Order: sequence, then C-alpha cells, then structure tokens
Amino acid sequence: MKSLPLETATSLAPKIPQIAISESSVCSPSASNSPALKKDAIRTSLKASTLDAVFVGIFSITTGGILLSHFLVELGANPIVFGMLSSIPMVVNLIQPLGAYLSELTTSRFRYSLLTNGIARSLWLILVIGIVAFSLGQINTHHLIILTLVIVLLSHLLAGLGSASWVSWIAMIVPRQLRGRYFGLRNSAACLTNLIYVPIVGFLVSKFPGGTLQGYGVFVLFGILSGITSIGCQYFQTDINPQIQNSCAGQSCDVQHTPHNPSESVLLTRFQQDSSVKTSILKNSNFLMFLFYFSCWMFAFNLSAPYFNLYMLDTMKLDVSLVTLYSSLQAGANLLMLIFWGKLSDKIGNRPILIMIGILVAIAPLFWLGISANRFDMWVWLPLLHLYVGGTSAGVDLCNHNMQLGVVPVKQQSIYFAITAAAAGVSGALGTTIGGFIAQNPANGGLIGLFAISAFFRLLALIPLVFIKEPRGLSLIRMIQTLWIFRRKVVQM
Repeated sequence: MKSLPLETATSLAPKIPQIAISESSVCSPSASNSPALKKDAIRTSLKASTLDAVFVGIFSITTGGILLSHFLVELGANPIVFGMLSSIPMVVNLIQPLGAYLSELTTSRFRYSLLTNGIARSLWLILVIGIVAFSLGQINTHHLIILTLVIVLLSHLLAGLGSASWVSWIAMIVPRQLRGRYFGLRNSAACLTNLIYVPIVGFLVSKFPGGTLQGYGVFVLFGILSGITSIGCQYFQTDINPQIQNSCAGQSCDVQHTPHNPSESVLLTRFQQDSSVKTSILKNSNFLMFLFYFSCWMFAFNLSAPYFNLYMLDTMKLDVSLVTLYSSLQAGANLLMLIFWGKLSDKIGNRPILIMIGILVAIAPLFWLGISANRFDMWVWLPLLHLYVGGTSAGVDLCNHNMQLGVVPVKQQSIYFAITAAAAGVSGALGTTIGGFIAQNPANGGLIGLFAISAFFRLLALIPLVFIKEPRGLSLIRMIQTLWIFRRKVVQM
C-alpha cells in the first residue's frame, strides 16, 4: 500500500471518469514521493474503492435484502422476526462510537478494517453449516431462525466497530469537489451489480435441485468469498494513519511518518483531544441539527422499509424470482439516476435535492395502498413503483451521505461519523420495531395501515432540513439560476 499527504483529500479537480489531478493539489513541499506517484496513488485508490463496492455489494445482497427475507419466509418467520432482522443492523450502530475510539488508537485504517470486517464476514460460514445441519435433520426451523438472527447480530456488531473508521478513510481519499460525482459513480457500480446479480441468484435459488434453502446456502458461501475479496481491494487504497490525520487536520502531513510507539507527550495530547472533541460536538449546532434530521428520517423511513418485501412474499404470495426482478428494476433506476444526482449535488448542493426529492420518497408508501396480486399490479404497477423508488431514493441516499461528509470537521472525523450512525441506528431500529408491532395489529390496518403511517412521518422528518447550513451551499436565488442553466444543458444533450 502507498501513503500520501492528507492534503489530497480535498484537492482533485472534478473530472469523471478521467480524474484530473493538479500537481499542486497532491503534493506538499516536504513530500518524499514524486507528484506522478501521488496522482497514481489517488487514482488507484478510487478504482480500488469502486471494485470494493462491487464485491461488498455481492456479499450484502446475499446476506441481506430479498434473498435473506425469502429464506426466512421459507422457514415460516413472522413479522416480528422481520422487524428484529431489520432492527439489529441499526441497533448495533450503538457500538460505533467505541469502534471509532479504538480505530483512532491504531496506525492503519486498512489493518483495522481487515480485522473487523474480515471476522464479521467469515461468521456467515456458520449459517452455511446450519443449513447443512437442517438438511440432515439435526436442527429444526426454529433453531435455524434463531441461528440466523444471532449471526446477523454478531456480524453487524463487528462491522459496526469498523464502519466509522471506513467512512473517515474514504472521506480523506475522495476530494470534496468530486464527492457527488465519485460516489454517484461508485454507487452506480454497486447498483449495476445488484441489477445483474439479484435476478440471476433469485432464479437459481428458486430452481435449485436440492430446494431453495440449500440453494441459498450455496450462494451464502459465494457471498462470503466476495466479501473477503472486497477487503482485498481495500489493500490497494491509500492507507491513512489516524494519528497523523488528527494531529495534522487542515495541514499537509505525510502519513508514512507515523510513530508506532507514541511517547508520553503524544498520549497526553490524545487525552486532551478526546476531551476537546466532546466539547466541539456539543458546540457544533449545525452538526447537531443534521443529527436530529437524520435520526428522524431513519425512524420514519424504517417504519415501513423492511416490510415491502414481506408484503409481496407473504401477503401477495409472489414467487421470489418475480420479487428479485422488481428489485433489479429498482437497482437499474438507481443506477441510471445516481450519476445525474451526483453531478447536480456538486452544482447546487445536497440540501435542495434532499428537500425536493425527499418529498417524493416520503409519499412512496402511499402507492402501495390497494395493490393486489392481479395481472395489472404485478406486471405494470409494481415495476413502475420500483422504478420510481429506485430513481428517487438514489438522490436521497447519495445526498445524505455527502451532506454528512460536509458538516463533519476533518479532525476526529470517525467520532462524528460514529455518533451519527449510533443515533440513526437507534432511531431506525425503533422505527422498525414499532412498525413490526403495527403490522401485527389488525386494528391498525396491518401492513397497509403501516405504509400510510410511514408516509406521514417521512414528511415530518424533512422539516429539520430547512435549518441545516450546508458548507458551500447555494442561496435560493443562486440555486434556481444554476438549476435553470443545468436544465438547458440537459435539454441540449
């Protein structure tokens, strides 16, 4: 792995896909490496991160989403189990502040990621063994459901320990001016993987000779191998030393000159930094407002998000291959729109997009009202609905991520990211859990009633966005002017 000055994190000229890097933007006067090597290191890092997104996408698709949901439906799981399945990855985000603190004591983002994510992804081998044991009659469906939930819990706990460190790492590698377009490109690669992989696996699992459960076990094994490969891709990303990142925030520092045995003065400085970061967070009103908005949004969004697949698989009794086809359509729409949202966010900022597109995402659950298993809904309405959701959610997900990177200071970044993830995780898990109980109660209208309630709370969650100040954001008049110019360019294309 190569190291480069931290100064590069905000200094690439925005040009996709050929990323142009100016010599002055990547070099400090004291740097020992040549400018060309530094440019190549950045380009290699961005390419490696994109490949990482592809392989980790395969792992995530296999061990979550529609495939895992169908696996549990086949085992006879009820909505409470689905609520737990969706809430566990969010609840365990409470451990992210601890993970962020531990990561700041290390000297390598890559080695920390290898330790946490490597073990987390390897744990899914236990589920493969459990499926084999179930096929041999050694355990029953109840035991397999419990085993699945335990693996999900332990895997996400370990991944949660490394999540904030990874976000801080990628934030230092990707320049501020390029974030919208690069993350749009990176997410597009992940969506393309989803578009191709999900329908193929869904079809193969449904037609597997030994049964769908055994078929899922085979692809879990393949997903684990893909997850380990994604960590291998991270090896080619420029490593960042947290010690230098925190001590040289805003300056030009070479991460390769890092003491592996901190002296007493360094330890004292670290203690002072731990105390000061708490104070800076409490005084950062803009970050606290973003934290409040994001927590509200995660609560409202997850009231219903985990239950759309359950509605199609359990209530409508649709075949898993058809549901995976809908998921691939959603991924395709996401893929097509990500680059557009990325370029637009670089021009007008993230907050305007979140407000405008957030309203469209907020009312999406209302479009599920009245859907049944008739031909029109199955072959017209549901495909259109998934295209709509994929195109709009692409903008919200991308801009939420980019806004978080914008409101968080460089110093002690991982601590801020961990706090955001923990707060959003708790609120999202609370939303999922409450959603499960609402869906279980016929007096509330079941899943259909839940969808209507979720739309109302999603709209309310957008209100705090008005009070967030986005760095380098445009004024209302300037935003309208930029949108008009942007629209004319799109029409001319």
